[in-house]
Amino acid sequence: MWSIKSKRAKGIMKKNKLRGKYYSKTDIGKVRITNEDQACSLVNEKGNVLLCVCDGMGGHAKGDYASKIAIDLVRSAFKKTKGFYTRFGAQRFFSKTLKSIAKSIYDTGYNDPSCEGMGTTLVMAIITDKTIYIANVGDSRAYNVLSTGLKQLTEDQTMANYLVNTKQISKEESKTSEVRHVLTNSLGTTPSASFAFNIYANIGNSILLCSDGLYNNIPESDICRILLTDEDISMKVDSLINVANSNGGSDNIGIAYWESLK
Repeated sequence: MWSIKSKRAKGIMKKNKLRGKYYSKTDIGKVRITNEDQACSLVNEKGNVLLCVCDGMGGHAKGDYASKIAIDLVRSAFKKTKGFYTRFGAQRFFSKTLKSIAKSIYDTGYNDPSCEGMGTTLVMAIITDKTIYIANVGDSRAYNVLSTGLKQLTEDQTMANYLVNTKQISKEESKTSEVRHVLTNSLGTTPSASFAFNIYANIGNSILLCSDGLYNNIPESDICRILLTDEDISMKVDSLINVANSNGGSDNIGIAYWESLK
């Protein structure tokens, strides 16, 4: 059983035209008995930055193991890349990597009854000097950090969000909906993978990736306020986790953050 109370990774990037700091960390929170969240941040030899957050699902069915499989495969695939020069190359990387993750998790569950039904969400960003590529599965999120507030770059793949999109409930009602935590997509519950893919111009904004354990416990306005302080990047992430835990810590918390140096 993979059970990690807290994990972090930190670095400073000044290769090519891409300048910034990256940091990632997970925390078990105040309620859960295992940490099913995984987060990573790293740079490859071409100077591209990877951020990734996974939130395992399954509880007794080893959701922590599913997210560990996912993050390990993401790291391995990213380190082998020779750079991301086109939209199609990035999309091919995401597709190949996520399919590999889905099959690995599904096969593990198929061959080990104790792991049957496990899966994970995933949100991943690849940052180059000109472009930001983002893929997401489930309800872990990516945000643009602006001086005016957070801008969500991904769309939650949940039943509640589906009801919002089909105009059956309002956005406000979705926040308290009984199905707000019911995922409509995840990795590993089937051997195939589907994901949302978005491309944004890199105009020098900071990027935050997080699991629902963060945004469900801190208002977005407070998240942004903390990230816009002059504190060191690691202190900002630690502050987010401390506030989330002070507000109840109802879930594991996973964060990967890129702070652009303009």
